[in-house]
Amino acid sequence: MRAIHHLPFLFPFAAAAVAAPPTERVMESVLPALAYGASCSSTVLLQSLTDTPVMVEVEGHRGSGALVPAAGHANLVTRLGPGEQVSYQLEIEEETTTAWVKVREKIPASRAGPVVALSGKTECRAGDQLRVARRQVAYPMRNPWFSGDVTDLRGALVTLINTSEHAARASVCYSAGNQYSVPHATQPSPDLQPVCSANLDVQIPPFGTREFPVEHDGSAYFSLKTRGEAIVLQMLRPADTSLGIYTVDSTIQFGEEVPNRR
Repeated sequence: MRAIHHLPFLFPFAAAAVAAPPTERVMESVLPALAYGASCSSTVLLQSLTDTPVMVEVEGHRGSGALVPAAGHANLVTRLGPGEQVSYQLEIEEETTTAWVKVREKIPASRAGPVVALSGKTECRAGDQLRVARRQVAYPMRNPWFSGDVTDLRGALVTLINTSEHAARASVCYSAGNQYSVPHATQPSPDLQPVCSANLDVQIPPFGTREFPVEHDGSAYFSLKTRGEAIVLQMLRPADTSLGIYTVDSTIQFGEEVPNRR
């Protein structure tokens, strides 16, 4: 008797089930260094640049990392209509210069990229003077760093924000400009490293902020290395020492450590 071989039956929809449909993406933007208090206030502005509705999440934080609501907005999610513009002010009464806002924009698969413009400003009053400092959007990076001479950065601050839910780490080195190297068999001419006259190693809690002055006791060199999944660094310069307001220095470029690939 001849054996009968049964062939598997292929359902027509089996191949289609393998390829998953494209999913939406999320774009995260951060607006750092927002000042609040008796003489200062900050405003965050969102504007839709498309002709269709957009869903965004606006997440305000104190410098400690704690969540803080926005005045007049009951929840984090906001729907922007075509071309709509919405402003936010965080409900912060204490004196601070380290509040910040994270904006998450949901990008559907049918759209090529983000369509929400984010901007902000800090206003500080002293007597009959009103000074306005624009705030610039920053984007979280993995293990960003900065190092260099501080001759042209006197009085400046580097603000660091850990935008993730995991703790981060920062190592700061102040140097008088002296350097050293330790040759070894595998690298006979290693890179020069600064001799730190003062250093600092700190842990930053989830969503926490730290500010680091770029000079200390007449130091000539400043180095900041970080370890974290999503960190924002921004250089701030004093606009007017009598008002204590800082402006963003957009000429400073921060390095990013490329993650190891297996």
